[in-house]
Amino acid sequence: MLGQLVAWLGTQSRRLARALGILVVFAVRAAGAIWSVVRVPLIGVLKVLAALIVIFEEWGWRPLSTLLGQLARFPVWARAELWVAGLPPYGALVVLALPSAILFPTKLIGVYLFAIGQVVTATVLLIAAKLASTALIARIFTLTKPALMQIEWFSRAYNAFVPWQEAMFVWLRSSAIWRYGRVIKRRVKNFARRSWAHWRPRLLAAWAILRPRAATLWLQIQHNARKAGVRTYKASKILLQRLRKPDF
Repeated sequence: MLGQLVAWLGTQSRRLARALGILVVFAVRAAGAIWSVVRVPLIGVLKVLAALIVIFEEWGWRPLSTLLGQLARFPVWARAELWVAGLPPYGALVVLALPSAILFPTKLIGVYLFAIGQVVTATVLLIAAKLASTALIARIFTLTKPALMQIEWFSRAYNAFVPWQEAMFVWLRSSAIWRYGRVIKRRVKNFARRSWAHWRPRLLAAWAILRPRAATLWLQIQHNARKAGVRTYKASKILLQRLRKPDF
């Protein structure tokens, strides 16, 4: 009886092993077939994402940080930057996360505006919030990088990320898509330069004609605004006097 049970278990285990082997072979072949289908579009998507990262690095992060750094000419902003640069490591880490946390409600408002159909307003709001957040984070990171690098896990992650980023940049900049994009960029810049050279004299001439009218219009707007302010002040004053007057 025991021998029959052992023999049956042996037979079943061999059948199970053969079935598992067949399943593994089928899974490998299916994965190979799926990969052969999605490999080209997937690589294309990854190239697009990598290109977006490079564009964000070259045309977003650095220029916005440099632009925000121009505000250091103002004493208040310069003192704020000195204070941020002097923060301890984890204080610098908290300050680095503040722009995203502060502007997060703005993004929620943008999503709400999308939901109620205010597409243009929502798009402008989200783009403005993203640009402001990126500029602040880039500038704060530039100021606090020495302190942040004193955090062991942050330094380790940064030193692991930078070589991978640089290798990806080298690979992407050597690709045909990137070279073609640079050609298009150069053509667009040349076209914009020629167009500005063509239209600049005409725009300056038109501004010379419109400037006196614009100055007159601005004076009228200021005068009307002062009159409206005076009327509003008098009306509010009369209203307050009537509200304070006791009723008999």
